[in-house]
Amino acid sequence: MTITLCEITEANWRQVARLKLAEGQEHFVAPNWYSMLEALHSGGNLHSRAIYDDDRLIGYTMFGFDPKTNESWIVRLMTDKDQQRKGYGRTAMSLIIDQLKQMYASKEILISFEPTNNVARALYEKIGFRDTGRIEDGELVFGLKIDA
Repeated sequence: MTITLCEITEANWRQVARLKLAEGQEHFVAPNWYSMLEALHSGGNLHSRAIYDDDRLIGYTMFGFDPKTNESWIVRLMTDKDQQRKGYGRTAMSLIIDQLKQMYASKEILISFEPTNNVARALYEKIGFRDTGRIEDGELVFGLKIDA
């Protein structure tokens, strides 16, 4: 298993848009087509990436920096319904965190999720994210402190 984060390109954006969540998860994450558009029109503050295992597309992520608040965010993380429960989410999160550390001098990386998404919560807590006590747009905000 070799997980990589790849640019969204003319060659792969349609496949990324067609990735699906498992039944009952649809309300947890915005559709990938919407997220790709959001990143495209963010003024360079959000970065869309396809998640691959070797040459197989398995998921999508969007991450970036909010210059108004000086906060780094993992805005989206989704794994295709047929690729879930294989350890891809944890591995992808590690790559995303590494990229955010390289790109921005934040002291904390933030991520938000629906309060009923217990799978996401468990994953983020295993990685080291902790509840910040913040709620944004109805979602819990967790943070990962970055060592200087």
